[in-house]
Amino acid sequence: MSLRIVVCVKYVPDATGDRHFAEDRTTDREAVDGLLSELDEYAVEQALQIKEANGGEAEITVLTMGGDDAKDALRKALSMGADKAVHVNDEALHGTDVLGTSLVLAKAVEHVGYDLVVCGMASTDGTMGVLPAILAERLGTPQVTLLSEVAVADGKVTGRRDGDAASEQLEASLPAVVSVTDQSGEARYPSFKGIMAAKKKPVEALELSDLGVDASAVGLEGSWTAVDGVTERPARTAGTIVKDEGEGGKQLAEYLAGQKFI
Repeated sequence: MSLRIVVCVKYVPDATGDRHFAEDRTTDREAVDGLLSELDEYAVEQALQIKEANGGEAEITVLTMGGDDAKDALRKALSMGADKAVHVNDEALHGTDVLGTSLVLAKAVEHVGYDLVVCGMASTDGTMGVLPAILAERLGTPQVTLLSEVAVADGKVTGRRDGDAASEQLEASLPAVVSVTDQSGEARYPSFKGIMAAKKKPVEALELSDLGVDASAVGLEGSWTAVDGVTERPARTAGTIVKDEGEGGKQLAEYLAGQKFI
């Protein structure tokens, strides 16, 4: 039986765009272009490398939760080489926090069937970085997180986690959840052949009712966290200009000292 890999990905607002909050204090995703989270590209890449290392004996499913535009993230992952996709799309999901998201993804992962779940280290919009751990708890599996190297063999997943002072070698029995960092290896670019092939790969659409998830457990009303208020970032002001007319060095030193840089 081939290895069943599920990669959780997210469609996020482009970080280079001008992002804002909507009236309900959620991210206004309609006002800015979106894309597959860069950190999730590393997860897709590692899943593809695991498949290649196992002689192609693996099936990779990319899973996302979001609105209609989230299909773009799935298509990008499919064009990189994933085999199929699952899209959980339901109006009741708007405003769901990480706890609700983990619930939905856990149900979807169980629906698909899995041996290994691969996640990025964090989403580039929420940047919480806790979803892999919560997902593992909901699935009742081991978690091996923040890996810069990962491999699967003999029913186990192994990997290296790099810290400030040392590196750890970690191991867990399958099924398991792992997350990989942006140091795990550059993600491949989709080839033209891969882009064309992605158009024919299956994308399964699911709603909350398909997963047995009560709408009251997700969305803004079901969230355990809330944004109390938001303010616009102050406009950038002109910096201090030091003209060197013989005292430039002294003026610069005084400015740095006044800012407590020195």
